Amino acid sequence: MTRRSALYQMHAAAILFGISGIFGKLIISGVAVLVFGRAAFAVLSLSLLMVKSRRLPWQGISVQQIAILLALGLLLVAHWMTFFIGIKVGGVAVATLGFACFPAVIALCESLFFREKLTKTEYTLIILVSLGLILVTPSFDFSDTATEGLLWGIASGVTYALLTIGNRNVAAKMSGVQVNWWESLSVLLCLLPFAFSDLSSVPWLDWVWIACLGLLCTGLSYSFFINGLKVINARTAALIISLEPVYAIVAAWILFNEQPGLRMISGGALIIFAVIWSTRQKA
Repeated sequence: MTRRSALYQMHAAAILFGISGIFGKLIISGVAVLVFGRAAFAVLSLSLLMVKSRRLPWQGISVQQIAILLALGLLLVAHWMTFFIGIKVGGVAVATLGFACFPAVIALCESLFFREKLTKTEYTLIILVSLGLILVTPSFDFSDTATEGLLWGIASGVTYALLTIGNRNVAAKMSGVQVNWWESLSVLLCLLPFAFSDLSSVPWLDWVWIACLGLLCTGLSYSFFINGLKVINARTAALIISLEPVYAIVAAWILFNEQPGLRMISGGALIIFAVIWSTRQKA
């Protein structure tokens, strides 16, 4: 694979990660069914990836590690549920920008949980992301649906940050596909009791969008991401993936006419700049 091909695949991964919110907006079924369906198709697509790489989900990991991964899957449930609630309540743009706060939350949590001293770069990141979120906030009235969607998006970012920290040690010697398979399986098992009774009434078009969400935005995106990492370094990959909110907002603008205002553009640009800048500084 050439470097150009790897860059194309990494940008494709960022686009697929970003448009997950678009499919969430298109699906009219409840969030529990949506997340259950995504997990089901994610497990299927990730299983195919592991068959291709000749690696079994349980290969090389202990029962204790599997139990921890299944427990961490509860955070993945919370992350996906809050993200898609934010999409349905407030729209793709505000929920995605709320989620984009997760690098700042990771820095704060690592300081609290692991006693790691915050660097000047991390302090700057936290300040810039906080200012960006203030600018993105449509109003400070909690009855405003857009503001509510932003809060759900921030909750999604917080739970994703906690999931990332939880994976930090247990997943150190596992492949990303393997970790995601077990955590997606946990989502599937957790939501089965809540989604099962509604599955028969899900419209066929919803199943199409749910399949796209699981197969494209999880299986194919991870495949592109992993293939790209074989050629380009992690720093470049992180910078490209940081563009995920941009792709999401542009797609929502084109498909749903969710035209961002000047404050949202300014706040979003500040958040994205802070994440990209901090990534470059850390590298």
